[in-house]
Amino acid sequence: MSTALLIIDVQRALCIGEYECFDIKRVIDTINDLSTKARAADIPVILIQHEEGDLLQYGGEGWQLADGLKTSPQDLHVYKTTPDSFYQTDLHEQLQELEADRLIICGLQTDYCINATVRQAHQLGYDVVLVADAHSTIDNGMMSAEDIIAEHNKDLAHLTGSVARIDVMPASEIKV
Repeated sequence: MSTALLIIDVQRALCIGEYECFDIKRVIDTINDLSTKARAADIPVILIQHEEGDLLQYGGEGWQLADGLKTSPQDLHVYKTTPDSFYQTDLHEQLQELEADRLIICGLQTDYCINATVRQAHQLGYDVVLVADAHSTIDNGMMSAEDIIAEHNKDLAHLTGSVARIDVMPASEIKV
């Protein structure tokens, strides 16, 4: 089994100011710990960036990876325009070249890009490990970010099927 780490949309516009995701500093620290372990184990790290409107305009200030997110020149990059990191991108092709069949997924935002990408990865037959304490979002007016994160951790864990599985676990329990 070959593994890849996907870090989704940890971009400046979602980490500071009006759209700052819940507990973002801790989330970035958790992602950094995980990516450091992955790189040390020669597990590919794929940085995914979303492009949309003025806030996340390609190349713009908000589109840049968040300050404090540790990266490496060896990291791979995927740029997307929809919540699903596979849709109209070369992510699936990159993963096939890497012969990856297990994905560790973390990043932003739980109820949009994390949810869509986890579900699509599962549909494509990848085993998914959603890092329970390394994804975040913002309050949506009806639910707090904490409740949204908890709900998605619970709901996505129930999607395990006969072809692929989804495990939801904290970073400290993930074997890279």
